[in-house]
Amino acid sequence: MNTFQLSCFLAVSETLNFAKAAELLSITQPAVTHQIRSLETELNTKLFKRTTRTVELTHEGSLFINDARSMINIARRAKQRFSSPSEENIKVFSVGSHNHSHLFMLSDTLKEMAREHSGLHPQLKVVPFQFLYRLLEEEDVDVIIGFKETDMKAAPYIYKELAKVPFVCICSRDKAASELSVASPEMLKNERMILFRPPGTSSVVNQVQRQFAGERPLSDIFFCESVEESIVLVQAGLGIAVMPDLYLPPEYPLARIPLEKTEPASFGACYKTLKGNPLLKSFLSAADRIIVSHDI
Repeated sequence: MNTFQLSCFLAVSETLNFAKAAELLSITQPAVTHQIRSLETELNTKLFKRTTRTVELTHEGSLFINDARSMINIARRAKQRFSSPSEENIKVFSVGSHNHSHLFMLSDTLKEMAREHSGLHPQLKVVPFQFLYRLLEEEDVDVIIGFKETDMKAAPYIYKELAKVPFVCICSRDKAASELSVASPEMLKNERMILFRPPGTSSVVNQVQRQFAGERPLSDIFFCESVEESIVLVQAGLGIAVMPDLYLPPEYPLARIPLEKTEPASFGACYKTLKGNPLLKSFLSAADRIIVSHDI
């Protein structure tokens, strides 16, 4: 496995087109095809589904994207370290999440870290939820941020709470539900619901969604793969959604209704150990002061 193979793989995964990938890399299309095939042979798996019209990532290909990026970044840093003495001062700190809205909270935390550690180079990695803890297990990130899982006691990780986040019902302002002061499953039983698919979000969010979904027929439920997709469907007036208030940017023109008798979700950081990682210590210290103080 070499960086040329990895570059070809990433170019195809980004464009989903072998010809466009070849153009980006300034090589021929057969060369790209050869590199992908040799990489698949070495990994003993298919990375792409190819037909005469389309190219799609396989499940294994999606898993390999983060590995490929990490290997290329490591190789690039190693090369730069010897070509430029200043590269020795780079301090890489990686944060993983399954949702971009989580990362938006980190700007002030990273700003404070940068004041304390010159040469700080943050890496922010967003992966599907089902792959999130793999990043930590394989030490591809220093820390992951998200909602506390219901089975964290059995996990070989340390969890630090940073905030309590209330759940809300969101709906378009022309719906009757927008007039409610609080929302309950009974009050929303006649509304169509927009849900995240269970593998795509945390168990805490899934539990609350199931409580509000109740016994609705499938014709009254829309399943989404992302927060952004669910917000679009809510804005379109197709239904209501129940989610942590953190997910919805404050400027969105949607109604937010607090949920009745629903406990807030614990939002925090998960990591393996603080030993030998001063950047992680700084991150947790800054996040504990800054994120807790935010009006979530």
